[in-house]
Parts: sequence; C-alpha cells; structure tokens
Amino acid sequence: MSISPLSIPDIADVEVEEAKQVLRAAVREHRKQRSKRKLAELAEVWVPTVMDFVGERELVACYVSTNAEPSTAFVLTALHDAGKRVLLPKLGPGLSRAWGYFEPGTELVNMAPGRPPEPEGEAFDNSILAGVDAMILPALALSRNGARLGQGGGWYDRALKQTTPQAAVGAMIFADELLDVSIPQDDMDVRVPYAIFPTEIVPTEAAGQTFPQHL
Repeated sequence: MSISPLSIPDIADVEVEEAKQVLRAAVREHRKQRSKRKLAELAEVWVPTVMDFVGERELVACYVSTNAEPSTAFVLTALHDAGKRVLLPKLGPGLSRAWGYFEPGTELVNMAPGRPPEPEGEAFDNSILAGVDAMILPALALSRNGARLGQGGGWYDRALKQTTPQAAVGAMIFADELLDVSIPQDDMDVRVPYAIFPTEIVPTEAAGQTFPQHL
C-alpha cells in the first residue's frame, strides 16, 4: 500500500526550536504510515547501499534502529560479516553518552527506558570517533544543504564534531525526507554530507562533490 506524500508545515516565521519541533512532529507522523512489513523489506534493501557507502573503510560508527526508523537490523550484521569493526551508541559511566563495540551473537541490552538496545562491555566516550572511517547515523530528515533534523537530544551533533574531515558521514533516511525546504539550525547543529536512501546515496551541499569522487 502506498503512503501519502510528506507534508511540510510552513515554518517561515517560527523560532528555530519551535520550528524543529513542528518538523519533527510532521515526519514522525508520516513515518507511522509504513507498516512493519514494509520496514522489514527495506531493511534488507538498505544493506548493499550502506556497504557501498562504507566501501573499504574499517571502523564504522552506526546505530540501533527503533520503531519507524530506517532499520539497521541487517546492516549491522553485514558490516560485521564484511570484517568491519562497528561502534554503537551506549550509556557510559554516570549515564553519560558513549560508544561500545557490536558483536553479533551477543545480546544487545536495554539499559534505560526509552533508549534503543546497546552493546554490553566497555564504554568509550566520543573521542573514539576521531578514529572512525565512516559514520552511519539516524535522522528524521535532511535538507539539500545538509542540515539534519534529529530527535532533539543533540547527542549526534556533539558526536559529529569529533569525526575527522576524512570520515564518510551519511544519514539513513527515506527518500521523501530529503527536503527542499530549509531546516532551521543553531550553533550546535552539524551538517551531514550524504543522505543514504534504501537504493541510492545522495550528496548534499555539505559534500561539495559527488559520492564516488569524494570517497
């Protein structure tokens, strides 16, 4: 069953934080239209696209998808099977935000209400991201200039500040979530160079050039 187009509210005269909340509500509501079956189908479709994006890179930061997000269920296993070392978000000491290594066959655990499952074992702070070769992150939407709309916690913006210019950075989103309208940004926000659709990698203006040339 097809879903209706994503409708973007007029946010021209709205303050930044309020505008983001309006956009988040619109995208979240739109994502509810995709059935669990459709999300599961796309989870497999995304695998070769993400693997093309990562290429020969070895240390990859990714995420554990929940609810209506683009699914990383098969992506994580594919990365590991290809010999990549995979970092996933987790809680660190004192409920700090950290990263841990993904190991297939080791159960991911829920450490706090409302958080996605995460790997057990040692927690590493954001400084570990200075060594990642590629970062696959979630987003509710991207604009054509690379502005990212996240869930509102600001964690990924802080994490992105730790990556090097040489790291390949892309957000997994559905094709209709690459917006022609501007996404309001503040000093905390970091632009994302690539949108990763199920079957396509699309550079934003933050990439500066096309995917094959850049990578």
